[in-house]
Amino acid sequence: MNIPEVAVVILNWNGKAYLQKFLPFVLASGYPKLRIIVADNASADDSVAFVRSQFPQVELILNKENFGFAGGYNAALEHVEADYFVLLNSDVEVTPGWITPVIQMMESDPHIAAAQPKLKDYARRQCFEYAGAAGGFIDQFGYPFCRGRIFDQVEEDSGQYDVPGEIFWASGAALFIKRTCWLEAGGFDADFFAHMEEIDLCWRLKNLGYKIMYYPISTVYHIGGGTLQAENPYKTYLNFRNNLFMLQKNLPLGQAVLTLFIRFWLDFISLLKFLADGKVKHARAINKAHVAFFASFGTNRKKGPPALRCLTPRDL
Repeated sequence: MNIPEVAVVILNWNGKAYLQKFLPFVLASGYPKLRIIVADNASADDSVAFVRSQFPQVELILNKENFGFAGGYNAALEHVEADYFVLLNSDVEVTPGWITPVIQMMESDPHIAAAQPKLKDYARRQCFEYAGAAGGFIDQFGYPFCRGRIFDQVEEDSGQYDVPGEIFWASGAALFIKRTCWLEAGGFDADFFAHMEEIDLCWRLKNLGYKIMYYPISTVYHIGGGTLQAENPYKTYLNFRNNLFMLQKNLPLGQAVLTLFIRFWLDFISLLKFLADGKVKHARAINKAHVAFFASFGTNRKKGPPALRCLTPRDL
């Protein structure tokens, strides 16, 4: 039996503490053909020296600068050859045998491009984790959501999402993807820098005719927010800007125009709410996100979906 080679690639930026805590779990994954790679995004701490001295079996890729999550992975994966990539956040604790069932499922269907395991909260281990939970979807207004999470509230895992199935997007916290599909889709959109780049990638893969899957037999535990905290206005800026980028790029033209028009008003309501709550920097971040969206309108228009296939969230 031919066993696919898997490369687990951990993008690191000043994350020595996470690497020290979680790399041993990755090394104990138990997959027979496994490469473990730390791709460093020009860290200012001693992450690289630490990995070299404490984990010599782990490969290192050194990016020349901090390209963000999207550009950092794009740069690193140019140097990696394997049948499958697993993009794993540095603040994720994996469990023994977490790789094999997902790979077996993906090998069973050539139309599966990407997948995610069940993501649970590292601190509250009975609960799902915010950034992925039991698989991602998008509502009619373009807002991403997950099974196992409603707004900021996460559910306890009582087995309610223990059936594998197709989803709209898989979390970038632990993203399995076939290398051929990564190359066909062109990887992440580096203009996103960080946040929602995996949703955009999954949407593009679906527009190419592929499936995105959730496989709950595999479970990992995610801390979340390790690099950019929710209260940071820059995170607000990226989330609002990148969501508009994604809608323009992936929706059919007519629906994109209507959805974006509605979103502008909904975003304006969000801006007013931030002002009412005294969060002026977050309100300014939304305004800045809209300015950036219009400044990039022509560039994003050229990144539109294939003419023969253009899926909307309702198509799933």
